[in-house]
Amino acid sequence: MHPDIVIVGAGIAGASAAAMLSRQAKVVLLEREDQPGYHATGRSAAQFAESYGNAPVRALTAASRAFFENPPEGFCEAPLLSPRGALFIARADQLAALDAFYRELSADFPAIERLDAADARRMVPILRSDYLAGAVLDPASADIDVHALHQGFLRLFRQWGGILRLNSDVCSLRRKAGVWHIGLACGEVLQSPVIVNAGGAWAGEIARLADASPIGMTPKRRSVALIAPPAGCVIDGWPLVVDADEEFYFKPDAGQVLISPADETPSPPTDARPEEWDIALAVDRVQRAADLPVRRINHSWAGLRTFSDDKTPVIGWDKQAEGFFWLAGQGGYGVQTAPAIAELTTALIAGTALPAALRDYGIDPADTDPARFS
Repeated sequence: MHPDIVIVGAGIAGASAAAMLSRQAKVVLLEREDQPGYHATGRSAAQFAESYGNAPVRALTAASRAFFENPPEGFCEAPLLSPRGALFIARADQLAALDAFYRELSADFPAIERLDAADARRMVPILRSDYLAGAVLDPASADIDVHALHQGFLRLFRQWGGILRLNSDVCSLRRKAGVWHIGLACGEVLQSPVIVNAGGAWAGEIARLADASPIGMTPKRRSVALIAPPAGCVIDGWPLVVDADEEFYFKPDAGQVLISPADETPSPPTDARPEEWDIALAVDRVQRAADLPVRRINHSWAGLRTFSDDKTPVIGWDKQAEGFFWLAGQGGYGVQTAPAIAELTTALIAGTALPAALRDYGIDPADTDPARFS
C-alpha cells in the first residue's frame, strides 16, 4: 500500500483529521488496538466547555462549537451536544483565584456569570453551606456524545475512501528517498511520504521511532467513578461542578453521579486502570464540598491524558524529521477541540491558508507548532 498519508492512532484526533484529509488525499489510519478509540477517547468525561484550558485551547474549543451544533448531514442521528452548564465553586480561601478566573474569561465569554453561594446552592442543593463561598457559571457548557462524534468522523473517513487498519502496531519507521517505510508488528511495511503522529499516550514512542524532535510528552492518569445519587434528588438538571483549583469534579451521568479527583499522575503508555487511593481521594474531596453519601462504587475507570510541557497541543511539521507531522498532546481537551484541530491539521498538511472560521477565533498555528520547543 502506498497512501499519500498514514495516520498513526484512531482516537478522536486521528479519526477527525483522517476524515477531513481523506477528502483530498489517499489516507490510511492505523490503530494498534482491535477497536478505535479504546484509550483516552473512550474514557473521556465528555464535556464541552469553552472556559476550560489555556487561551489557545479555549480558542480551538470555541472554533469547534459550530461543527458540534451543525455537523454535516448524515454525520449523526442525534445532537452531539446536550445542555450541561459548568459551575466552578470556591471555598473562602479560593475566592481570589475564582475572581481572577472570572475576570479572565468574562471579556471573551459574556455569558459567564459570577454567583454567590446561595445562587450556586439553588442550582446544586447538595453543596455544603459551610464549604461554599462563591461560584462562576459557564451556562454554555454542554455534554458531548463522544461515541457519536467519533463514529461520525470514522464514517466520513470511510465514505471518502479512507482505509482503517486495526491491530496495526507500528514497530519501525525509516525515511528513505523521501518516503516513510512504516513497519507493522505483523511484518507488513507501508510506504508514504507523510506520517501523522496521533498516537496519544504513545506519541512520544512514535516520535522516537522516527528520530523526530525530542518533544516532551507526558501521559497522565485521570481516574473516574460512578456512584448512586442522593436518595430523592432529581439530578438531571445539575451542572458539572468543578473545584476552583480543579481538585475534583462531579456531574450527572446516565442517572448516576460521576466523580473524579481530577488527578494527573504521570504514567507510562498503558491500558490505564484506576488506583483505589485515587477513587478514595475523589470520594473524600467531593464529600467535603457536598452532602453526597457514598455507599458503594458502582463502576470506576481511568484514562491517560497526554500533555506537552506547556499543556498546549502540538500540531505541525517536525523540524528534524521530514514528512513527520505532530498531532499530539491534546491533554484533556482532545474531544472538545477535535473539529477545529482537524481543520488546522488539514490546512497545514495541504499547505493552504487557514480557514477564516479559525482565524476569526484568533487561532495561530505558531501557538501549536512543534518548533516552539526548539
